[in-house]
Amino acid sequence: MKVLYFHQHFSTPQGATGIRSYEMAKHLVERGHQVTMVCGSYGGGKSGLNNTFVRGVRRGQIDGIDLIELELPYSNHDGFIKRSAIFIKFAVKSTFIVLREPCDLIFTTSTPLTAGIPGIVAKYIRNKPFVFEVRDLWPELPRAMGVIRNPVALGLMDLLERVSYRAANGCIGLSPGIVEGIRKKSNAEKAISMIPNGSDLELFDPGNSEEWRPEEVRSDDFMAVFTGAHGIANGLDSVLDAACVLRQRKNDSIKFVFIGDGKLKQTLKKRAQREELRNCLFLDPVPKQKLAKLLQGADAGLMILADIPAFYYGTSPNKFFDYIAAGLPVVNNYPGWLAEIIEKNKCGVVVEPGNAEKFADILENLAANKNDLLTMGRNARMLAVKEFSRKKLARSFVDYLEEIAGENKSEAHI
Repeated sequence: MKVLYFHQHFSTPQGATGIRSYEMAKHLVERGHQVTMVCGSYGGGKSGLNNTFVRGVRRGQIDGIDLIELELPYSNHDGFIKRSAIFIKFAVKSTFIVLREPCDLIFTTSTPLTAGIPGIVAKYIRNKPFVFEVRDLWPELPRAMGVIRNPVALGLMDLLERVSYRAANGCIGLSPGIVEGIRKKSNAEKAISMIPNGSDLELFDPGNSEEWRPEEVRSDDFMAVFTGAHGIANGLDSVLDAACVLRQRKNDSIKFVFIGDGKLKQTLKKRAQREELRNCLFLDPVPKQKLAKLLQGADAGLMILADIPAFYYGTSPNKFFDYIAAGLPVVNNYPGWLAEIIEKNKCGVVVEPGNAEKFADILENLAANKNDLLTMGRNARMLAVKEFSRKKLARSFVDYLEEIAGENKSEAHI
């Protein structure tokens, strides 16, 4: 089977962002399928290609995956209008590719929601089976956050969402809330599969003896790590609020290390400087291999989001699965399906949203109880192995695509 796979923000492990599409594509190749990945030039990622762009396109092969990279640089620092323009350009260029590239199945993954456009075109013009993977519900999340208020823009996004779900032969959702959101806006018999983000067990193996800590963090400090985007959705001011409480308590042995980038990173750094929060350290994004070593030296992983109900069951953050793969206890600050998993498996602590004093109390308690910390860490790793192994989830992913392609082939012979 020839799979034409569209992911605007694709990256190999050499980049500093999620590698779900890389791993899923590799497993398709290992199963004997041919994969052509179409992507843009994402600031946090690395496609693996180094050859020169020719008329805005370069091609090559990375680990058995045929790659078509479009020269469309994207950064989380860009404004809404610029990012929207890049999304639309990627959708238009992808549509031209989908009309001429040989394939048996089209797979597209969001965000952005415009990722569904080449799949819709392939379905209705080329009569190719189309599978749409939904990583975040749009426009539900930006509407809930208040970042998009224009009724015309929201109306058009609602329309595109419905058309994408209904055109797709099958959909994949990364969380229970996403699956439910797809089901509400697609036909009842739609084949919807929940395949969450996964844990890279080998990459983040806690048995790896290599680890590192920033020089500003002492060996006897309690190091809590946050990895990922520093944006509105992440609500990282809540961590700085807790850091402020710890400073007031004159506790300088708990350090917060933020690794990543995003629109609010400089704002957060300025606040930390202004309030003399020397217990907060901001680092640039690092490749996955180096991140794995940092997590080996950490004491806890911070799973932080803004307190918005749409996030409770509607997100599947990469960082959570990295933390548990590394055997890190998780400190989570919002309700929802991940909070329920943490409590059920005793692999971390769930903090009441907006309560900086309680947040600080929990961190001090964890730092003072190393045995509890070790138990939570072991439980986290067991959870990653048992339920969220990337290889296990990738097998389900490939099975699902083969099933959709097989059904379409059978229908074609009727």
